[in-house]
Amino acid sequence: MAKIKVRNWNDFCPQQLFLFGTWKEDGTPDFGLFCWFSYIWTTEDDYGGEGLGVMACIGAEKLTKDLIRKNGVFSANLVTEELLPLADYYGTVSGRENPDKMQYSPTIEKGVVLDVPTIAESPVSMELQVIKEINLAEGSDVFLCKIVGETMKEELTDKNVPFIERYKTVKQVLCGGEERYVSSDGRDLGAWGDPMKELLEIDG
Repeated sequence: MAKIKVRNWNDFCPQQLFLFGTWKEDGTPDFGLFCWFSYIWTTEDDYGGEGLGVMACIGAEKLTKDLIRKNGVFSANLVTEELLPLADYYGTVSGRENPDKMQYSPTIEKGVVLDVPTIAESPVSMELQVIKEINLAEGSDVFLCKIVGETMKEELTDKNVPFIERYKTVKQVLCGGEERYVSSDGRDLGAWGDPMKELLEIDG
């Protein structure tokens, strides 16, 4: 079947979901849901650091972006199917407009290197230091970051277990096309705004 010209978009190139974590001024955590995230290699000449880093694009102005700019550090916590209802809630409810957004909270741990909140239920948490911010368009900004610390569930480091078997246990969530969540093995996990209903039903 021939390929046809379509609008520029990434429907069939899904990305992993991460919860970005920062501290608010009162010492309580804030988490936002993001997926425009990938890796870079930082060098001393270009960015003032050396080693593996990430680029995180955040569109629109929001509380999480405000706090990342203020603090200069944040965490990126991989979202799993277990975390999806909470992650969907954080991605749907505005922290600027809803000061009680964090009434629903995961198990918070402090970063092992940086002063950032991380999520115990997430299998992989990265502690990131911003080294450069690039404005791409109105409300669209890329943060280039150095990975200063990282924690991972111990069972994922057991190389006596084949990598693909360890990978399957993570059950990470992807942001697919047409505003839907997708499992890493191709199952539909619902439309944006649907998974959080499970969280609200439990509370109600």
